[in-house]
Amino acid sequence: MGVNLQKGQKVDLTKGNAGLSKILVGLGWDPIQSSGGGGILGSLFGLGKGDNFDCDASLFMLGSNEKIESNKDIIYFGNLKSQCGSILHTGDNLTGEGDGDDEQIIVELDKVPERISKLVFVVNIYECIKRKQHFGQVQNAYIRVLDHLGNEIVKYNLTENHSGKTALVIGEIYRHNSEWKFAATGEGTNDANITDMSKRYI
Repeated sequence: MGVNLQKGQKVDLTKGNAGLSKILVGLGWDPIQSSGGGGILGSLFGLGKGDNFDCDASLFMLGSNEKIESNKDIIYFGNLKSQCGSILHTGDNLTGEGDGDDEQIIVELDKVPERISKLVFVVNIYECIKRKQHFGQVQNAYIRVLDHLGNEIVKYNLTENHSGKTALVIGEIYRHNSEWKFAATGEGTNDANITDMSKRYI
């Protein structure tokens, strides 16, 4: 049984899970106007009139100074695998419909280079300005971490109203001494795309 976190809370991923080296991070969302189903992150997104609600999950690999050192350290639908091979994005979901996780990112913790101190998970709305979409049109967003056997270790349900916000910094996995920890972030921003979001870490 996994641990449910509230915004701002942190949990040690590896201390209580001996030998944990490979995890799956799942993010879920559903269009609010669809007839049920989908993940928690999904209902948080909603539909613009006539347009699918296309949310993109991405990951920033930050160095010891908590900065992005290379464009190759940005993992998203256009760069699905890290150069070091430790991070794999399983692909883009264009609508957010359907049950369960909508996008997943696999992390092999023991392969993450020593120069990387933090992994930041973000979600933005594709073409949010053109489609006039924002996270206030959505409900029920989540991020969760599973071990290599598919057991849920931790889950964070976003409950805050992010009306007018077009992107979210959902959670972080970071090194603390020899352990890996997870922090529930849940911060909304007005960034229009992944490039804008990455500028916060340059």
